[in-house]
Formats: sequence, C-alpha cells, structure tokens
Amino acid sequence: MAGYLPRHVAVIMDGNGRWAAMRDLPRGVGHWEGMNAVREVVEGACTAGVEVLTLYAFSTENWRRPREEIEALMGVLQAFAEKERERLAHEGVEVRVLGEIERLDERSLEAVRRIVETTRGGQRLLLNLMISYGAREEIVGAARALAAAACAGLLDPESIDEDAFRSALFTGGIPDPDLLIRTSGEMRISNFMLWQLAYTEFHVTPVLWPDFTREDLFEAILDYQRRERRFGRVTAG
Repeated sequence: MAGYLPRHVAVIMDGNGRWAAMRDLPRGVGHWEGMNAVREVVEGACTAGVEVLTLYAFSTENWRRPREEIEALMGVLQAFAEKERERLAHEGVEVRVLGEIERLDERSLEAVRRIVETTRGGQRLLLNLMISYGAREEIVGAARALAAAACAGLLDPESIDEDAFRSALFTGGIPDPDLLIRTSGEMRISNFMLWQLAYTEFHVTPVLWPDFTREDLFEAILDYQRRERRFGRVTAG
C-alpha cells in the first residue's frame, strides 16, 4: 500500500455478541464467526506489509462472563490454534500469546503451547494474541517485578526509566502500536494497552467484528496514512 505504513496495528475485536443477537443466535455463535475475521485481518496485514498485529482476544474482565460463554471463547481459541497453526507457520507468521495465561484451562494452555511452538521464528508478521489480558494488571505486574528486582539488589531504583518499565511489560521488545482499530463503534479503550497507546492513532469503525474484512483493515490504514503524527510536538510553519 502506498504511503507510510503503520509498523504495529492493534485491534480491539468487539461486536461478536451484538452480531449474534441481531440474528437471534447465542452469543457463542458470534465468537465462532469472529474467527473468520481473525483470518481476514491476519491475511490483510500480511498483504499490506504490517510487521506486528496485536489482537485483543480475551480480557481479564471476560472471566466474569457466564460459564457457557467462557467455554465458547476457549473453544474458539483451541479451534483456531488447531486449524491455523500450520498455515500461519507456512506463511511466516509468528504467534505469541500475551497475558495471564496461567489462568487458562489445560486444553487451552496446550493449544497455546502448540501454536506458539509451531509458528516460532516466522519473519513475515508477528501476531500477538492478548488472552486473559488487562492493561492495569500488566502495569501493576511490571511495577511489582521492578520493585522485586530493586529489593533483591539486582536493579538500582534510580535506573528505572521508561525503557526499563517498557521492558517489564508483556510487550517488552515490541514497538508500541501506531494504529488502534476498534470495531462495533464503541469509543473506549477497555483496559487495553494503556501504557503502549500513549501516542497511538485511533480508528473506530461501526463494523461488528464478525463482519470485519481485510478491506476494512485497508480502509483503517489509509485513514492512518492521511494523518500527521506529532507525538506532542508542534509542526513548524
């Protein structure tokens, strides 16, 4: 695509439940249909030349949802890992799963392990799946880790700066998102990457996640390319 590309695109995948409700279907059906949109956006990111794609798949708050919906979400994760890992590896997509994954059940943990191992080393696209993830919890965990290192004498508290804090996050070593896409028209961040989104450009679309296509991704990228990123600076003129 012409113009300056975002290196890192993050997506809050929203609207599965509403998509299902509009069709008088159980919410779980919306989650299963959303898997097709994941495939679309991954392929679109590869086509566009995006380097990093981060998908908000399951938040820490989602653990409060009804058991049947949680089971449906875990089933989608397991099915995605089983069906897509070989194809993703063949296409050069490396998958990382970031979040409090120790909270997952054994079958989901095994699915995570298999897709991560199978795709390790892919060079075309880094795909981050944020599962059992919450940004406030991530920030607290990073602060706790740095405090523990300082108490153990492994880290000088005076040396803690933005780079040190960034390295303690789940996304340590990964560039911050240039573009955040939120589907379903909602205008909130929902406890997603609060540290990393400081200077990220936002694109909100009314499209519900199961209906999201690579063309919608391209539209968001074109919207991004029309903007001027100043990072708090004033343009001379």
